[in-house]
Amino acid sequence: MSIATVYSRAQTGMDAPLVSVEVHLSNGLPNFSIVGLPETAVRESKDRVRAAIINSNFEFPARRIIVNLAPAELPKQGGRFDLPIALGLLVASKQLNENVTHGYEFLGELSLSGELRKTIGILPAAHACQCIGSKLITSSENKKELIPISHHSYFYASHLLDVCAHLNNIKKLVTDPVVHVEQRDLTPPLMSDVYGQQHAKRALCIAAAGQHHVLMIGSPGSGKSMLASRFPSLLSPLNDSEMLETCSVYSIANVSGQQRHPQSRPFRAPHHTVSVMGLAGGGSNPKPGEISLAHNGVLFLDEFTEFNRSALEILREPIETGVITISRAAAQIEFPAHFQLIAAMNPCSQGCDIDEYGQCECSSEQLRRYHNKISAPLLDRIDLQVNVPKLPSHLLFNKEESQKENWQQIQTRINTARNIQIKRQQKLNGLLAGNELQKICSLSKETQTKFINMLDKLNISARAFHRILKVARTIADLEQSTTVNKQHLTEALSYRQFDRLLKS
Repeated sequence: MSIATVYSRAQTGMDAPLVSVEVHLSNGLPNFSIVGLPETAVRESKDRVRAAIINSNFEFPARRIIVNLAPAELPKQGGRFDLPIALGLLVASKQLNENVTHGYEFLGELSLSGELRKTIGILPAAHACQCIGSKLITSSENKKELIPISHHSYFYASHLLDVCAHLNNIKKLVTDPVVHVEQRDLTPPLMSDVYGQQHAKRALCIAAAGQHHVLMIGSPGSGKSMLASRFPSLLSPLNDSEMLETCSVYSIANVSGQQRHPQSRPFRAPHHTVSVMGLAGGGSNPKPGEISLAHNGVLFLDEFTEFNRSALEILREPIETGVITISRAAAQIEFPAHFQLIAAMNPCSQGCDIDEYGQCECSSEQLRRYHNKISAPLLDRIDLQVNVPKLPSHLLFNKEESQKENWQQIQTRINTARNIQIKRQQKLNGLLAGNELQKICSLSKETQTKFINMLDKLNISARAFHRILKVARTIADLEQSTTVNKQHLTEALSYRQFDRLLKS
């Protein structure tokens, strides 16, 4: 009777819990069974493992085989357990020494020839191994996903024989760090490509400086999509922890590559026909949706009013909490959803400019129905609501105005404002809670009185009030002002004009 234990990792949302792969060989009629709540792909691994072991010139034990994946109550999915099961069989049958797997964890799907294939969701498992000091051995097809992890924490192999050779100290596996993609691929479209629209550009700069959500309203062809596509050029690159979180989401979702470079912030622009599940995530084995794929980056929703109403309402809680919880009968899965919303819409179904409402052919009832596609609670959560008017014809051939703007200096101001916020409160202004806001954005009595009078006239909600304060604080930080004055509040309030338009 022989027994062996090899360690691996399962996948549950963003977590990678440890799994003990226990292999037991005993006398009796040849049989191969896997226990421990395996799903179909895991149960099928016994055929892949048998073929891989035989085709790698090892002997497959003709005995009674029981593989236990512990803990038993944790669901096991995918082909990731093929490699640890195969190694457990080789150790239990004395074809590998008993202690060679100590200090290692294994993940990888085996082909019938013994080659290692890509494992979905490898990054959370690699990070978990790094945290406890274990070495992960996985497929070389996963090496690009492992960029955020120290190369001292993992090895990658192409074949089962390569893994066995490494464990027997015959030929060591590769530990070289993965080289990042070339720098020339990293340049996003620049805001200087957009002519005119100074008001919208100013709003986007404020949004970039304080991580605020933006709604742009303008007629077709006014430049809303172009402005949104250039917004990432105003953002700073991901830091190490953000890069690890973001790449982990992409790894779990099995989306090829985190953009063009792991340090670039995600920019997701789903079509307005996207389903609720496509936006929020889900499925029988829950996967991240678009709002999680935009984690630490930008979620751009063009034609905002054309999205399904129930899909838009999904955004409300993640905007506030930064997470999305998917509930199933067996468990609740939580995915990160800390995104910056940039939305764009037409003022009416006919696409009239906001200043041409008097000439619009839409009736008041048609306008009301169109505007009511966006609920008041969702609108409250959008900090900046910006008019993007039609561009005057003479500006289409005039590059001088665009060339006057020094976007390098503007980018420096944005970075300085962000650094001020991080130093003062360890987070950006858009993430401040109500109690933090009262301390950081205190107003003089005179300014407070004037501000309250304005709010009373405009019938602003408490949530909108707090968001106005956050925007005012960011405007002050862009000017490197220690206090928030009336000028900052007035500008912040000017970006709420569509609250009244869309509620009317």
